[in-house]
Amino acid sequence: MTDIGSLPAQPVLKNFTPYQAKPGEKYMSEGQRAHFRSILLDWREQLMQEVDRTVHHMQDEAANYPDPIDRATQEEEFSLELRTRDRERKLIKKIDNTIEAIAQDDYGFCESCGIEIGIRRLEARPTANKCIDCKTLDEIREKQFGI
Repeated sequence: MTDIGSLPAQPVLKNFTPYQAKPGEKYMSEGQRAHFRSILLDWREQLMQEVDRTVHHMQDEAANYPDPIDRATQEEEFSLELRTRDRERKLIKKIDNTIEAIAQDDYGFCESCGIEIGIRRLEARPTANKCIDCKTLDEIREKQFGI
């Protein structure tokens, strides 16, 4: 049986070269959109590879252990993996929606107030659809009203 600690960690956005805007370059120029499209496609590929690894791991490790404790441990391990993959499935959908927003030239601007989200914020969180101020206000409202 595989030890839970030896399972691969959730993939993170691998290193990339931060975008260097050219003097006078317009926000969300074709170069910037291509930069973020590349980041998102790489991230999506990492997540898809993780899904494949999970399927293979579960197929390879599936066993009907006679000991109930071993069975329970395996079921809990699989349950944790499936919950993680479900979160990643939702993230993949969000990445796909973001790639579509780039294609529609509707990326990089806050959906609440319309201002630029900013290159560095988008590099930190490429699927962000709100500026830091609007996101902070949303989080304060969630805390206050338990939304």
